[in-house]
Amino acid sequence: MKSYDSYRDSEVEWIGEIPSGWIVSKFKFDTLNPVQYGINISSDKYVDEGIRFVRITDINEDGSLNPNNGRYLISDDVPEEFLLNKYDVLFCRSGHTVGKSYFHTTDGQFTSGGYLVRFNFRNYTESKFVFYLSKTNFYWDWIKLNTVVSTIENVNGDKYQNFIYPKPPHNEQQQIVSFLDTKTSLIDSLIEKTQRKIELLKEKRTSLINEVVTKGLNPNVEMKDSGVEWIGKIPKGWRIGKLYQYSEMSNGSTPSRVKPEYWENGTIPWMSSGEINKKKIRDIDGRITQEGFENSSTKILPIGTVMMGLNGQGKTKGTVGILEIETTCNQSLCGMIFKDDMYPMFSYYFLDSQYYHIRGLVGEGQREGISVSFLGRYPLVVPPISEQQQIVEYLDEQTQLIDKTISIEEKRIELLKEYRQSLISEVVTGKRKVV
Repeated sequence: MKSYDSYRDSEVEWIGEIPSGWIVSKFKFDTLNPVQYGINISSDKYVDEGIRFVRITDINEDGSLNPNNGRYLISDDVPEEFLLNKYDVLFCRSGHTVGKSYFHTTDGQFTSGGYLVRFNFRNYTESKFVFYLSKTNFYWDWIKLNTVVSTIENVNGDKYQNFIYPKPPHNEQQQIVSFLDTKTSLIDSLIEKTQRKIELLKEKRTSLINEVVTKGLNPNVEMKDSGVEWIGKIPKGWRIGKLYQYSEMSNGSTPSRVKPEYWENGTIPWMSSGEINKKKIRDIDGRITQEGFENSSTKILPIGTVMMGLNGQGKTKGTVGILEIETTCNQSLCGMIFKDDMYPMFSYYFLDSQYYHIRGLVGEGQREGISVSFLGRYPLVVPPISEQQQIVEYLDEQTQLIDKTISIEEKRIELLKEYRQSLISEVVTGKRKVV
């Protein structure tokens, strides 16, 4: 790619120079219909199949539609004027998703929610060009400047209508869109393959941990039935116990939020549920005061305590971590302080390998939580302490190698996304010419 032969001043300060043959336009000049918001529908109207109801939370970062988040409405609940047309572009106008866009490629059987602003441009080329424009730094700088924050962030439809952008002649738009369709498809394919590689590495990691914490390191050791169906056979010298037999278990609590003296200028670490996702917990974001500590039932947990998330529909429930600092915690976390015949890191690895099984027992994807008493009855594999230490050393080494490879691949995805955004930005703002 190369630059255009000549440029001119756009006369819009924040746009700067544009190619000589381009003009400056606004969304409202280039659409068939006035700006339209989506339809407001209560959640009790959702059905299992019918017209797809597109909400702001359904739109992925790359502008695609999440197929797993779908909600549907019956036809009678959707007036015809609210059905999406082919090549409509939707913009999120409120909340943490403000600015995200979605390019619709089919006719009918789709409608959108009231927090989405809808534009129907004249044809595929113009719609797709605008969609690509919404992936640029230029666009996101505009979103930041025009976002109004009251109770939630908001960019209303009038502001979207008056969005000023550099617009090439139609034939150049076609060239740009065709070029970006091809290039971004290749980049997206590389991202998808890299993401799949990461998934396989994570599966390998999980499988390795599960195999070693239940079968040991010696493939020739004599085995016996564990008596637990999902664990199967274990080495003859190992035992099966219950978590409550080998650890002191408790959940924490939350000091009253209406008492600022329990929180302001606090010095005692207080762990919230989301921090379990750090896995090896070296730092804590929250703090409570000594007064808050004394007026709650939470207690200080020592280094080496194995933590588990007890509640939530997301990934937190059943997730384990291990403390590398002392902290208190909230009531949605369970701390397990293991006795001398259990090596904390071995217990951490074992419970990590049981993540999906534990979640399944209390309802995967449901709100049901894990109680401390329920968790206490969960089976625990108990090798001799010397073998536990050997297994931990082996898994530390092997998982670090896998994690390093995952980190490299995740960085590759970041670079591909940065390249994708940079390429789109340079082309649709006229900094580089498609040849």
